[in-house]
Amino acid sequence: MRWQGGRQSGGIEDRRGLGPAGVGGIGVGGVVLALIGYFVFGVSPTTTLNAVGGAGAPVEQPQGVQGRVSDAAGQFVDVISTNVSDVWTPIFRQEDRSYRPPAAVVLYSQATGTGCGLGQSAMGPFYCPNDRKVYLDLAFWQELEGRFGARGDAAKAYVIAHEMGHHVQHLLGADEIAQRMGARGAESGSVRLELQADCYAGVWAAHASDVSNGQVALDPSDIEDGLRAAAAVGDDTLQKQAGGRVAPDSFTHGSSAQRMRWFRAGAQSGDPSACDTFGTDKP
Repeated sequence: MRWQGGRQSGGIEDRRGLGPAGVGGIGVGGVVLALIGYFVFGVSPTTTLNAVGGAGAPVEQPQGVQGRVSDAAGQFVDVISTNVSDVWTPIFRQEDRSYRPPAAVVLYSQATGTGCGLGQSAMGPFYCPNDRKVYLDLAFWQELEGRFGARGDAAKAYVIAHEMGHHVQHLLGADEIAQRMGARGAESGSVRLELQADCYAGVWAAHASDVSNGQVALDPSDIEDGLRAAAAVGDDTLQKQAGGRVAPDSFTHGSSAQRMRWFRAGAQSGDPSACDTFGTDKP
């Protein structure tokens, strides 16, 4: 995957090395529930945090360094997140809408306060709609490769584009629709929301080169890396890895096959209208 030389917007908030400034919000017990929910049942950390903490009680956030970062890992996140926003800006404009980038992509280590409660690295990357920020502990890249077997920059970029897809959904109100539909089950609002974010990640992949004059680009093998990453975090795959049985009634993100199918739909069409996971009986 090509990304060096891509545009950086400096939309990074670097909190690496800083812990959470406060211990309010959901507390340790809620974090444990979130971790169990994620690794055993595949439940979105934000879903669990919101359930435990009411509306997602915010935790005091440390002041990170805002702007561009100097290390290659941080620059990669900046380039990809900037490119994702560059893809969505004209798409929104075509619909007479105004796209606003996330407030920040927060890089942190181990734990940090968020507008949705205390975030921990074991939860994996997530988007908090309360503060409109994407949260990422870069240690997840080792988890992605070692535990999930998803290698390469394209797999990492898929993760970033997926989380920013949640930001797009928040701007469009899809997260509110999903909440009304319920949070668990193979046809739940949560599954539809996650699958649409996968599809939106595919839309990004289709247009990444167009908006960057080729400085950010994916070839067919990169798309396959993205598909492998999508498959690795399917609910059924996570449940099998945890030693449990596959329980579709507890799905919150969709099966590996579903996640691959919707990512491919976005990547092949490049059209967000192909991502209507809410308009089909069985996503």
